[in-house]
Amino acid sequence: MKNIILNINKAFDHRIRLGIMSVLMVNEYAEFKTLKELLGATDGNLASHSKALEKVGFIRVEKQFIGRKPNTRYYATTEGKLEFKKHIEALEKLINNK
Repeated sequence: MKNIILNINKAFDHRIRLGIMSVLMVNEYAEFKTLKELLGATDGNLASHSKALEKVGFIRVEKQFIGRKPNTRYYATTEGKLEFKKHIEALEKLINNK
């Protein structure tokens, strides 16, 4: 049997990072507040996990002000989408044992 876990990416090891990428795969972008609510994460938890994904180039972060309120948006990069697809395919192969 080939090494079926070869494409499992450590960047997606944590449920918060997996959740961030899952949301961004089906949406153009997601705002901080939306991700926080969907994933049940704290501010600090979400910030640290999004920073980890940004550091490896899988997401892009855009900060701006709307009126006087800060607004942070997250976007999946092309590389991030490709790596996440490979990760999911590797998990499916592992589950199906093919």
